[in-house]
Amino acid sequence: MENIVPAKAQLISIFASFCFLAYITFLIVRGRLRAEYSTIWIVSSLILIIFSFWRSGLELLANWLGVYAGINLAFAGAIFAILIYLLHLSIVASRLSEQNKALAQQIALPNKKFKTKKLG
Repeated sequence: MENIVPAKAQLISIFASFCFLAYITFLIVRGRLRAEYSTIWIVSSLILIIFSFWRSGLELLANWLGVYAGINLAFAGAIFAILIYLLHLSIVASRLSEQNKALAQQIALPNKKFKTKKLG
């Protein structure tokens, strides 16, 4: 299997990586993406940019780690990163759910006291 990446594919991947980084920057500037979440996206886009410019980098890293092919390493790394990020989002969603429940209870408590005093 030859390790030849056509120049056109490399240019497309470089362009797409920089567009992704520009979009992340746009979201941060507009306040639609919080800083705590933007870090992972910036790091991801920088990794994409590095491997877009450095053609043999993924194969070199795969050989160093003992993985058969660079694309297998890329898929395994991406799946692992997605699972870790999904776990993080699940933790955040659970925390927000508990906070919403506590807030609803705090709001309901004065309303219940008000209704019982009014009726009694």
